[in-house]
Amino acid sequence: MSTISALANVHSTGQFGDCENKNDNLLNISEIKNLLIVQIVQYKNSSISFESIDIDGLNLKDEPLSVVNNNETRILWNGPKNWFLISTKKDLLNNVLEVFKETDFAVTDLSHSRAIIEIEGEEAIEVLKKGCPFNFNTLEKNNSINSTYNGIAFTVDKLDNNPNKIRLFTLRSFGESLYHSITDASLEFGYKSL
Repeated sequence: MSTISALANVHSTGQFGDCENKNDNLLNISEIKNLLIVQIVQYKNSSISFESIDIDGLNLKDEPLSVVNNNETRILWNGPKNWFLISTKKDLLNNVLEVFKETDFAVTDLSHSRAIIEIEGEEAIEVLKKGCPFNFNTLEKNNSINSTYNGIAFTVDKLDNNPNKIRLFTLRSFGESLYHSITDASLEFGYKSL
């Protein structure tokens, strides 16, 4: 079975909005596909120390906003003893299921239940400010938050600061609505859809 893109009906390539004389300063908006997304939650009655658990060379951190990462994998703090593992390595799921015993952790593959939008450019933060109450001036590289954008629940993962590079994760069923909200907010700055 081949996977069907969450944004296949709305995402089209081209330049949109105020693009005149801005080739180098346009926002880039793209859909990211084929990532492994796993939610890992430690049960309240579990006494296992998660700090020593190693997944793809990374250890879990129970620190708000924190993201630990390497070239292929990112682990986002999602709440107390709750993480999202995002990876380009699809076979990493087998390793995760081996390491996180079901007596201590709930491991759920969310890969096909999320739409992922990536925004890159100097004005990416301004786009997010238009629909989200979070103070994005405090969001640094390798930080992650959960919030809402125009009433749509989403997760923000900041990949880089210069230029701003941000991934947005939302439920697949809200993907098209979030995409429309983000692209509408981007028209003022001009954007290139890749």
